[in-house]
Amino acid sequence: MRSVSFVVAVNNFGDTRSGGLAGPMGLFIILLMAIGTVLLIRNMNKRLRRLPDSFPDPAATQREAEIARLDADLRRADAAPRGAGVDRDGSDAEPSAAEAEVKAVDKADAPRADGSRGEHA
Repeated sequence: MRSVSFVVAVNNFGDTRSGGLAGPMGLFIILLMAIGTVLLIRNMNKRLRRLPDSFPDPAATQREAEIARLDADLRRADAAPRGAGVDRDGSDAEPSAAEAEVKAVDKADAPRADGSRGEHA
């Protein structure tokens, strides 16, 4: 008779004693991730409760701003006319010395009715 020999599988995964901490460490990491997830969900729910039920339509807000601007322009046009002391440039500000000098020079150089220029007599 022939003898049949079987090879028995040998556990060759190394020393199992050094990896004894892997299971508890994995459980600890999973628990930390679960606690973090619960805290994030609670924070998001608080923030979602603070939001308004609906947000204003941007087009409607823009229309209201345009109407308010036009109303302000109409009120300004209906207001009393500007004082008589306003120059033809439309400025209410007092002219500075330099601006007054430039206007005086321009006025002196302007042609006269008789065709002459300047202050020559």
